[in-house]
Amino acid sequence: MAWSLVSPASRGIGFQLTRHLLQTTKIPVIATARKDVTGVKKSMLQDLSDVDPDRLTVLEVDVTNESTIIRAAEDAKTMFPPSKHHLHLAFSIPGILYPEKSPSQLNHEHLTHTFAINTVGPLLLAKHFLPFLPTKSTTLPSPSECEELGIPPQAVWLNMSARVGSTTDNGLGGWYSYRASKAGVNSMTKSLDLWLRGKSKDKAMAMAYHPGTVKTGLSKEFWAGVEKEKLFSPEFAVEKMVGVVRSVGLKGRGRCWDWKGEEILP
Repeated sequence: MAWSLVSPASRGIGFQLTRHLLQTTKIPVIATARKDVTGVKKSMLQDLSDVDPDRLTVLEVDVTNESTIIRAAEDAKTMFPPSKHHLHLAFSIPGILYPEKSPSQLNHEHLTHTFAINTVGPLLLAKHFLPFLPTKSTTLPSPSECEELGIPPQAVWLNMSARVGSTTDNGLGGWYSYRASKAGVNSMTKSLDLWLRGKSKDKAMAMAYHPGTVKTGLSKEFWAGVEKEKLFSPEFAVEKMVGVVRSVGLKGRGRCWDWKGEEILP
């Protein structure tokens, strides 16, 4: 049986993505939150009367605390023994932003916090959850079964990146810690995908993704400077994200893609 992972998921894109997966796929979903997992689950299921609540499990995870990731992985292993189950869709999407405009604004605590959440967090999630992805010998659902389940034919590990993580695209400077942390995400996504090529061949891939500017707490102070048609609701953003995951396929592995399905160069 296939299952999916969204981490973190207590608000913003992760929250809406979890609801989207519950509505558009037929596989179980593990979502994570730093606290109040019962309340988060209740909120996620609100107005989803057609969704079986047993399909959703919310586990406590703080990506800056590896012990919580270890416990969540152990719970996932109990729920979905790898001998009979595999992780098919994984969205590793932690993020925080300190928008420094000049080097004088750099702060050691903010720098380490940014990298701990944006770069180290996804690496630790990969350390403990990547093994749940299919191996070369795993029997995946048939194309028709994947269509019925609402999932792509190959398993996908998605890391949340950003356009500003592209060194090639950097024409403005600033946002030093965020840019560097997301450049790190792009780099490690490539390495994770190369590892998956050996472990899974064409049965699993890793990719990075830029969702555009979404109306979440992360970007709130910048909404006023964004053209109305380029400021996306979380609902629109996750619909585009899942669509790109489906459309790029294996040709998109190891690379970063934006919400339009266009590649963002490193």
